[in-house]
Amino acid sequence: MATLGWEVLRAVPRRPFQVRECIQQAWFFASVTILPTALVAIPFGAVIAMQLGSLTQQIGAQSFTGAASALAILQQASPLITALLVAGAGGSAMCADIGARTIREEIDALEVLGISPIQRLIVPRVIGAVLVALLLNGMVSVVGVLGGYFFNVILQGGTPGAYLASFNALAQLPDLWISEFKALLYGFVAGVVAAYRGLNPAGGPKGVGDAVNQAVVITFLLLFLINLVLTGIYLQLVPPKGL
Repeated sequence: MATLGWEVLRAVPRRPFQVRECIQQAWFFASVTILPTALVAIPFGAVIAMQLGSLTQQIGAQSFTGAASALAILQQASPLITALLVAGAGGSAMCADIGARTIREEIDALEVLGISPIQRLIVPRVIGAVLVALLLNGMVSVVGVLGGYFFNVILQGGTPGAYLASFNALAQLPDLWISEFKALLYGFVAGVVAAYRGLNPAGGPKGVGDAVNQAVVITFLLLFLINLVLTGIYLQLVPPKGL
């Protein structure tokens, strides 16, 4: 799997680049993930805002609810929601497509013709997954923060000024960069895992179905592990912003 990821990175700058295929795959990923992502982001942001709002009320720190909920959504929830839906919706379909081509021996036919299946099929799909993950991460961040603002201010009686002021006081630009970097890496991992399992299914249609299930589970496990490592590194390298 790591070898396939390295081969994909090596094949990205090679020509000819499949621009049309990349655009089609990005549109496909977007079409199957935009609506579910938005529908998940709203309640997720609301749950974080309500839970943190209740906690801050207990300790008398209601003025920090905005910063805590917005940073939790931006740094953790948004990239993970994006990655899980890109892997679960787009990655599973990508794995099924590649797996079907593999058992029909289309991949072998491309290699016989001297066409690299990685450059022709895998690279456009992985890049499409990365682009959509980056865009969806921005959408989830905005929708989640707005949902958290609405539920904290409207339902819990929070102060709009305090919500925004605390966010402005504690949030910093690297928080956005680490969120986008996580989304980029998650999209790449989801695409590579789906491609790997699609290129190596067991025999027959049942093998393709098993490969799809394995791709989703493996991607989820890797994403949570990568998130733990990146979060630990970020908290060590980037000092928190003080009041």
